[in-house]
Amino acid sequence: MAQLPPDVRRRGVVTFSSGNHAAAIALAGRILDVPCVIVMPSDAPSVKRAAAEGYGAEIRYYERERDDREAIGRSLAEDRGLVLIPPYDDANVIAGQGTAALELFQEAGTLDLLLVPCGGGGLLAGSAMSADALSPGCRVVGVEPEAGDDATRSFRTKKLQSVQNPQTIADGARTLSMSELTFTLMLKYVADMTTVDDRSLIAAMFYLWERLKLIVEPTAALGAAAAFDPHVVAPGTRVGVILTAGNVDLADAAKWITAR
Repeated sequence: MAQLPPDVRRRGVVTFSSGNHAAAIALAGRILDVPCVIVMPSDAPSVKRAAAEGYGAEIRYYERERDDREAIGRSLAEDRGLVLIPPYDDANVIAGQGTAALELFQEAGTLDLLLVPCGGGGLLAGSAMSADALSPGCRVVGVEPEAGDDATRSFRTKKLQSVQNPQTIADGARTLSMSELTFTLMLKYVADMTTVDDRSLIAAMFYLWERLKLIVEPTAALGAAAAFDPHVVAPGTRVGVILTAGNVDLADAAKWITAR
Protein backbone atom coordinates (compact mmCIF):
# COMPACT_ATOMS: atom_id res chain seq x y z
CA MET A 1 0.00 0.00 0.00
CA ALA A 2 2.91 2.34 0.70
CA GLN A 3 4.04 1.84 -2.90
CA LEU A 4 0.78 3.11 -4.42
CA PRO A 5 0.77 6.53 -6.13
CA PRO A 6 -1.09 9.30 -4.23
CA ASP A 7 -4.06 9.38 -6.63
CA VAL A 8 -4.51 5.61 -6.31
CA ARG A 9 -4.29 5.80 -2.53
CA ARG A 10 -7.11 8.33 -2.46
CA ARG A 11 -9.43 5.89 -4.25
CA GLY A 12 -8.57 3.10 -1.84
CA VAL A 13 -8.02 -0.65 -1.77
CA VAL A 14 -10.14 -3.77 -1.43
CA THR A 15 -9.37 -7.28 -0.20
CA PHE A 16 -11.14 -10.48 0.81
CA SER A 17 -10.21 -12.10 4.11
CA SER A 18 -11.70 -13.43 7.32
CA GLY A 19 -8.93 -12.42 9.70
CA ASN A 20 -5.25 -11.48 9.76
CA HIS A 21 -5.03 -10.04 6.27
CA ALA A 22 -8.23 -8.07 6.78
CA ALA A 23 -6.93 -6.50 9.99
CA ALA A 24 -3.51 -5.82 8.44
CA ILE A 25 -5.01 -4.05 5.43
CA ALA A 26 -7.36 -2.05 7.66
CA LEU A 27 -4.57 -0.97 10.01
CA ALA A 28 -2.22 -0.08 7.15
CA GLY A 29 -5.05 1.92 5.61
CA ARG A 30 -5.54 3.89 8.79
CA ILE A 31 -1.81 4.59 9.11
CA LEU A 32 -1.46 5.61 5.46
CA ASP A 33 -4.88 7.30 5.18
CA VAL A 34 -6.05 4.88 2.49
CA PRO A 35 -9.76 3.90 2.39
CA CYS A 36 -10.18 0.14 2.73
CA VAL A 37 -13.00 -2.23 1.85
CA ILE A 38 -12.91 -5.75 3.32
CA VAL A 39 -14.97 -8.57 1.81
CA MET A 40 -15.54 -10.87 4.81
CA PRO A 41 -17.67 -13.99 5.39
CA SER A 42 -20.80 -13.35 7.41
CA ASP A 43 -19.85 -16.14 9.83
CA ALA A 44 -16.37 -14.77 10.59
CA PRO A 45 -15.66 -14.62 14.35
CA SER A 46 -16.95 -11.37 15.82
CA VAL A 47 -13.49 -10.49 17.18
CA LYS A 48 -12.13 -10.48 13.61
CA ARG A 49 -14.95 -8.30 12.32
CA ALA A 50 -14.49 -5.90 15.24
CA ALA A 51 -10.75 -5.57 14.55
CA ALA A 52 -11.19 -4.59 10.90
CA GLU A 53 -14.05 -2.21 11.70
CA GLY A 54 -12.11 -0.73 14.60
CA TYR A 55 -9.30 0.22 12.24
CA GLY A 56 -11.81 2.05 10.06
CA ALA A 57 -12.42 -0.40 7.21
CA GLU A 58 -15.70 -0.72 5.35
CA ILE A 59 -16.94 -4.31 5.65
CA ARG A 60 -18.87 -6.10 2.89
CA TYR A 61 -20.25 -9.46 4.01
CA TYR A 62 -20.80 -12.54 1.86
CA GLU A 63 -22.17 -16.05 2.37
CA ARG A 64 -19.54 -18.80 2.16
CA GLU A 65 -21.88 -21.39 0.69
CA ARG A 66 -23.37 -19.10 -1.94
CA ASP A 67 -20.99 -16.30 -2.93
CA ASP A 68 -17.58 -16.03 -4.61
CA ARG A 69 -15.52 -13.65 -2.49
CA GLU A 70 -12.91 -13.11 -5.19
CA ALA A 71 -15.58 -12.16 -7.72
CA ILE A 72 -17.07 -9.70 -5.22
CA GLY A 73 -13.64 -8.18 -4.62
CA ARG A 74 -12.91 -7.85 -8.34
CA SER A 75 -16.32 -6.27 -8.94
CA LEU A 76 -15.79 -3.69 -6.19
CA ALA A 77 -12.32 -2.92 -7.53
CA GLU A 78 -13.67 -2.35 -11.03
CA ASP A 79 -16.75 -0.37 -10.02
CA ARG A 80 -14.99 1.95 -7.56
CA GLY A 81 -11.48 2.13 -8.99
CA LEU A 82 -9.97 0.32 -6.01
CA VAL A 83 -6.71 -1.62 -5.97
CA LEU A 84 -7.27 -5.30 -5.16
CA ILE A 85 -4.77 -6.66 -2.62
CA PRO A 86 -5.36 -10.44 -2.36
CA PRO A 87 -4.54 -12.29 0.86
CA TYR A 88 -1.98 -14.62 -0.70
CA ASP A 89 -1.92 -14.49 -4.52
CA ASP A 90 0.58 -11.64 -4.73
CA ALA A 91 4.39 -11.62 -4.70
CA ASN A 92 4.65 -8.66 -2.31
CA VAL A 93 2.12 -10.16 0.11
CA ILE A 94 3.98 -13.49 0.07
CA ALA A 95 7.27 -11.73 0.73
CA GLY A 96 5.73 -9.84 3.64
CA GLN A 97 4.26 -12.98 5.16
CA GLY A 98 7.62 -14.71 4.82
CA THR A 99 9.16 -12.22 7.26
CA ALA A 100 7.53 -14.22 10.09
CA ALA A 101 9.95 -17.08 9.38
CA LEU A 102 12.74 -14.59 8.64
CA GLU A 103 12.45 -13.20 12.18
CA LEU A 104 12.27 -16.72 13.64
CA PHE A 105 15.52 -17.75 11.96
CA GLN A 106 17.18 -14.49 13.01
CA GLU A 107 16.25 -15.15 16.64
CA ALA A 108 16.57 -18.94 16.85
CA GLY A 109 19.20 -19.79 14.25
CA THR A 110 19.01 -22.81 11.96
CA LEU A 111 16.27 -25.43 12.33
CA ASP A 112 15.73 -29.02 11.23
CA LEU A 113 12.01 -28.57 10.67
CA LEU A 114 9.57 -25.66 10.30
CA LEU A 115 5.81 -26.23 10.64
CA VAL A 116 3.63 -23.61 8.96
CA PRO A 117 -0.17 -23.25 8.83
CA CYS A 118 -1.59 -23.32 5.32
CA GLY A 119 -4.76 -21.80 3.91
CA GLY A 120 -4.14 -20.13 0.58
CA GLY A 121 -0.42 -20.83 0.87
CA GLY A 122 1.04 -17.32 1.04
CA LEU A 123 2.52 -17.69 4.52
CA LEU A 124 3.75 -21.18 3.67
CA ALA A 125 5.41 -20.06 0.43
CA GLY A 126 7.04 -17.02 2.04
CA SER A 127 8.24 -19.02 5.05
CA ALA A 128 9.65 -21.78 2.84
CA MET A 129 11.62 -19.24 0.82
CA SER A 130 12.97 -17.72 4.04
CA ALA A 131 14.05 -21.18 5.17
CA ASP A 132 15.75 -21.84 1.84
CA ALA A 133 17.77 -18.65 2.21
CA LEU A 134 18.55 -18.72 5.94
CA SER A 135 18.47 -22.40 6.96
CA PRO A 136 18.97 -24.48 3.79
CA GLY A 137 18.87 -27.81 5.62
CA CYS A 138 15.48 -27.07 7.18
CA ARG A 139 12.50 -29.12 5.99
CA VAL A 140 9.37 -26.97 5.71
CA VAL A 141 6.06 -28.77 6.22
CA GLY A 142 2.72 -27.10 5.61
CA VAL A 143 -0.18 -28.00 7.91
CA GLU A 144 -3.87 -27.90 6.97
CA PRO A 145 -7.10 -28.85 8.73
CA GLU A 146 -8.12 -32.37 7.79
CA ALA A 147 -11.42 -31.19 6.31
CA GLY A 148 -9.69 -28.58 4.13
CA ASP A 149 -6.89 -30.65 2.65
CA ASP A 150 -6.75 -29.13 -0.84
CA ALA A 151 -3.09 -28.06 -0.59
CA THR A 152 -2.06 -31.47 0.72
CA ARG A 153 -3.82 -33.19 -2.17
CA SER A 154 -2.28 -30.65 -4.55
CA PHE A 155 1.17 -31.46 -3.19
CA ARG A 156 0.63 -35.21 -3.52
CA THR A 157 -0.87 -35.15 -7.02
CA LYS A 158 1.18 -32.23 -8.35
CA LYS A 159 -2.08 -30.79 -9.66
CA LEU A 160 -3.94 -27.85 -8.14
CA GLN A 161 -6.89 -29.16 -6.11
CA SER A 162 -9.79 -27.37 -4.42
CA VAL A 163 -12.26 -27.88 -1.57
CA GLN A 164 -15.69 -26.27 -1.25
CA ASN A 165 -16.46 -24.59 2.10
CA PRO A 166 -14.69 -27.11 4.40
CA GLN A 167 -16.27 -27.51 7.83
CA THR A 168 -13.49 -26.90 10.34
CA ILE A 169 -12.90 -24.66 13.34
CA ALA A 170 -9.76 -23.40 11.58
CA ASP A 171 -11.72 -20.66 9.80
CA GLY A 172 -8.56 -18.95 8.52
CA ALA A 173 -7.80 -22.05 6.45
CA ARG A 174 -11.24 -22.50 4.87
CA THR A 175 -9.97 -21.37 1.48
CA LEU A 176 -11.20 -22.81 -1.81
CA SER A 177 -7.70 -23.53 -3.10
CA MET A 178 -4.16 -22.26 -3.39
CA SER A 179 -3.35 -19.91 -6.26
CA GLU A 180 -1.17 -20.92 -9.18
CA LEU A 181 1.59 -18.75 -7.70
CA THR A 182 1.52 -20.23 -4.18
CA PHE A 183 1.10 -23.75 -5.60
CA THR A 184 4.19 -23.32 -7.80
CA LEU A 185 6.24 -22.01 -4.88
CA MET A 186 5.04 -24.84 -2.64
CA LEU A 187 6.21 -27.46 -5.11
CA LYS A 188 9.62 -25.78 -5.32
CA TYR A 189 10.32 -24.97 -1.67
CA VAL A 190 8.10 -27.10 0.61
CA ALA A 191 9.29 -30.55 1.71
CA ASP A 192 5.93 -32.03 2.69
CA MET A 193 2.32 -31.38 3.67
CA THR A 194 0.22 -32.87 6.47
CA THR A 195 -3.20 -32.44 8.05
CA VAL A 196 -4.63 -32.42 11.58
CA ASP A 197 -8.22 -32.93 12.72
CA ASP A 198 -10.24 -30.43 14.75
CA ARG A 199 -9.87 -32.46 17.96
CA SER A 200 -6.08 -32.21 17.70
CA LEU A 201 -6.37 -28.48 16.93
CA ILE A 202 -8.38 -27.85 20.09
CA ALA A 203 -5.94 -29.87 22.19
CA ALA A 204 -2.95 -27.98 20.81
CA MET A 205 -4.67 -24.61 21.18
CA PHE A 206 -5.45 -25.19 24.84
CA TYR A 207 -1.95 -26.53 25.47
CA LEU A 208 -0.60 -23.22 24.18
CA TRP A 209 -3.09 -21.30 26.32
CA GLU A 210 -2.53 -23.25 29.53
CA ARG A 211 1.14 -24.22 29.42
CA LEU A 212 2.75 -21.41 27.44
CA LYS A 213 0.23 -18.62 28.18
CA LEU A 214 -0.10 -17.90 24.46
CA ILE A 215 -3.58 -17.00 23.24
CA VAL A 216 -3.96 -18.38 19.73
CA GLU A 217 -6.96 -19.19 17.56
CA PRO A 218 -7.50 -22.67 16.06
CA THR A 219 -5.96 -21.79 12.68
CA ALA A 220 -2.83 -20.57 14.45
CA ALA A 221 -2.51 -23.91 16.24
CA LEU A 222 -2.23 -25.96 13.03
CA GLY A 223 1.56 -26.15 13.17
CA ALA A 224 1.58 -26.79 16.91
CA ALA A 225 -0.91 -29.65 16.51
CA ALA A 226 1.36 -31.27 13.94
CA ALA A 227 4.32 -30.88 16.31
CA PHE A 228 2.69 -33.40 18.66
CA ASP A 229 2.51 -36.03 15.89
CA PRO A 230 5.45 -38.47 16.14
CA HIS A 231 5.07 -39.23 12.44
CA VAL A 232 5.87 -35.57 11.70
CA VAL A 233 8.48 -34.75 14.35
CA ALA A 234 11.28 -37.19 15.12
CA PRO A 235 12.95 -37.22 18.57
CA GLY A 236 15.82 -34.77 18.89
CA THR A 237 14.62 -32.60 16.01
CA ARG A 238 15.07 -28.85 16.35
CA VAL A 239 11.62 -27.58 15.38
CA GLY A 240 10.17 -24.16 14.67
CA VAL A 241 6.41 -23.52 14.66
CA ILE A 242 4.74 -20.48 13.12
CA LEU A 243 1.85 -19.23 15.30
CA THR A 244 -0.25 -16.86 13.26
CA ALA A 245 -3.02 -15.16 15.22
CA GLY A 246 -4.92 -14.80 18.48
CA ASN A 247 -8.32 -13.75 17.15
CA VAL A 248 -10.40 -15.87 19.50
CA ASP A 249 -14.13 -15.36 19.89
CA LEU A 250 -14.65 -16.08 23.60
CA ALA A 251 -18.16 -17.42 22.99
CA ASP A 252 -16.66 -20.08 20.71
CA ALA A 253 -13.86 -20.74 23.21
CA ALA A 254 -16.45 -21.52 25.88
CA LYS A 255 -18.00 -24.14 23.58
CA TRP A 256 -14.61 -25.70 22.91
CA ILE A 257 -13.81 -25.86 26.63
CA THR A 258 -17.16 -27.52 27.33
CA ALA A 259 -16.57 -30.06 24.57
CA ARG A 260 -13.11 -31.10 25.82
